[in-house]
Formats: sequence, structure tokens, C-alpha cells
Amino acid sequence: MTERQKMAAGEWYCCLDPELEVLRMKARRAVHAHNTCPPDDRGSIAPELAALFAGIGQDCYVEAPFHCAYGMNLSLGDRVYLNAGCVILDTAPVCIGSDSMLGPTVQIYCAQHAKDPTLRAQGLEIDHPVTIGENVWIGGGAIIMPGVTIGDRAIVGAGSVVTKDVLPGETVVGNPARSIRPDP
Repeated sequence: MTERQKMAAGEWYCCLDPELEVLRMKARRAVHAHNTCPPDDRGSIAPELAALFAGIGQDCYVEAPFHCAYGMNLSLGDRVYLNAGCVILDTAPVCIGSDSMLGPTVQIYCAQHAKDPTLRAQGLEIDHPVTIGENVWIGGGAIIMPGVTIGDRAIVGAGSVVTKDVLPGETVVGNPARSIRPDP
């Protein structure tokens, strides 16, 4: 089994693998093309970046600067808005539902590195998908950790660190994020 196959299967793999580096370089080129679009194209998604994504709905906007690790694991529903500075380390599938908005500098992480420093130095990591439902609002500077699912209509307060699933309609804030308002 290749390292890419292990990554896709959710198994421990070596992120230093040459095949994975080629894929990350492809993503860096697409991200660069997007981030250097003319100012008149504000929010429009560069064709190179759109082609990289696993799926992209209608009327999506991704403000520059933007960064993703692979792009091939990222799916956006319709009318998704990613504000400037978003970082999505999509080493596993990241699905963002329709009508969801991410504030500036939101970060989404899928990778979990080995706790043993020797294994970590060898580039071993395992990935967990992140799912964001429909009509979700994630405030600026929030961090979404590996394996988290955020339910439809949820709100994540600015600067929150989300380490656990968020129920539909729930509002969470803080580090670690905690519920302040259940579904109305």
C-alpha cells in the first residue's frame, strides 16, 4: 500500500513521501495562482484552484490569501464564503456545507502527528476528516481540530478552538469551545 493510499484509508502514513510532496506542490501552485488574482477578481476562485478541489458548488467565494495542503480533499457546497487568511490542511476530506461562512484566519486541521518524537521526526501522521454542515457561521480566528463535525446552523465564536463535535444549531465559544446556547 502506498503512503497516499494509507492517507486516504485513514491509516498512519509518512507525510514526507515523494508522491505526496508532488501533490502538495500542485496545490501550492494552484493556491499561488488564486492568491495572485487581480483585485477586481476579489473572492472569485482561480480556475486552477477550483479544478483542484474535490467539489465546488455554485457562487462560492474564497478571499485571498488562502491556503490548503492538497485541495483534492476539499468540498464546498453552494454559496460558501471563506474570508481572507483561511488555512485548510485537508490531509483528509473536509466538507463545508452550503451557505456556510468562515471568518478571517479560520484554520481547519485534519492531521494528527505521532506523539512519540522519534516517529514524529520520521513524518508519521494520521488524518481525521472534518465536516461542517449547512448554514454554519465560524467566527474569525477559530481553529477546527481533526475529526470534528459541526452540525447545520451551528455558530462557532471568534477565536474558539473546537476539539469536539458541535450539535446542529448549537453556539460554542472559547478554548476549548463549549456550548453557550443549544438549538433554539
